[in-house]
Amino acid sequence: MVDIWWYGQACVRVKGKNASLVFDPYDAVFTGLKPLKLEANIVCVTHAHQDHNYVEAVRGVDGELPFVISGPGEYEKSGVNIVGVASYHDDKNGTERGKNTIYLTTIDEVNIVHLGDLGQKKLTQDQIEQLSLCDVVMIPVGGVYTITYKEAPDIIAVLEPKIVIPIHYRIPGLKFNLDPVDNFLKAMGKEAKPQAKLSISKERLPEELEIIVLEMQ
Repeated sequence: MVDIWWYGQACVRVKGKNASLVFDPYDAVFTGLKPLKLEANIVCVTHAHQDHNYVEAVRGVDGELPFVISGPGEYEKSGVNIVGVASYHDDKNGTERGKNTIYLTTIDEVNIVHLGDLGQKKLTQDQIEQLSLCDVVMIPVGGVYTITYKEAPDIIAVLEPKIVIPIHYRIPGLKFNLDPVDNFLKAMGKEAKPQAKLSISKERLPEELEIIVLEMQ
């Protein structure tokens, strides 16, 4: 079983049978959110902004420092396979906000895609092919610094995940005025009751698309 928790912005913790990961830990002072105190074997950073790269908030497991990944490439740690796919933080080839790394993580046979602060309105064919095994996608929907809630459905349509977890949207305390998650749900024609965590396995993936809104931990 793979467990997934959301901590605000794009910070997500994923725990499998033998390993755990944290994506995009944030600086609490910079974001206005509560300080993070997390533990993981692996930390994946999608880009070098303070609301995504505060690796000091994550301690390692069993006295080891966490294995930090911060760019494209193929990685393996503690039985977890990770592919970093190059992308852009804006829709102008990175000229406004730079580069962003999308991560495809395979943990306990579940394929999880974290899009980080994706700003491209459309994925390239090469990106789509590299992310084709997607079971679960974590997608920014708040706009301003990323794709918007209107653009997110098109990204979801090409990735064809079984589960969508919206991230990077307006929440209490956040210093950035992003769009609320309700706008995304309306755009998708879906409703979702927030839940504390998602527990999933390859065998328990839904046949039809589900949107899971996670409560901030």
